[in-house]
Amino acid sequence: MQPDPVVHLIDDDEAVRQSLAFLLTSAGFAIRTYASATAFLDALVAVQPGCVVTDVRMPGLSGLDLQRELISRRIGLPVIVMTGHGDVKLAVEAMKAGAVDFIEKPFQDETMISAIRTAFDRYARDARHSDEANAVEARLNALTVREREVLDGLLAGRPNKTIAYDLSISARTVEVHRANLMTKMGAASLSELVRMVLLSRTPGV
Repeated sequence: MQPDPVVHLIDDDEAVRQSLAFLLTSAGFAIRTYASATAFLDALVAVQPGCVVTDVRMPGLSGLDLQRELISRRIGLPVIVMTGHGDVKLAVEAMKAGAVDFIEKPFQDETMISAIRTAFDRYARDARHSDEANAVEARLNALTVREREVLDGLLAGRPNKTIAYDLSISARTVEVHRANLMTKMGAASLSELVRMVLLSRTPGV
């Protein structure tokens, strides 16, 4: 059973942290607070799944710097950035880099709550996607060398006869390998097989 998602709140302003933590706790969210992006990264090994809510402009690492660091470490926590007046350009950069949302201060309580729910939904969807991709990768690794060669031919759109010619085997042997790899992959059709392989090769999964 997956643990409940946590909002990781990062802001160098203690008053903002306390106020926002009170709001989100009252709304039923589990909260962890950090005074800087560096403090959050230092705790990353023990960080629970959920989302990140961070101020975009902070001493040291900015919210955008933090987002880039999470991407480089392949940490799939959705990010919401908070921005003050004059920081919208930075927030737009964060959105282009994959942030779920940016919220301008001061904001309505429901605006933040709604953004966090959206972030949690994305996290759950990405987690399911990652689990499925890992399962597909395990099936691919169970294929024999010849089955992988036949698969590569199918993915390239080649008919069985062409694959047979390329591999110097009979068309009947290609059919056997094709049937075996379809069974191993759990694919009911060629289109489903292609979708599986594309899923396993999706960047960031």
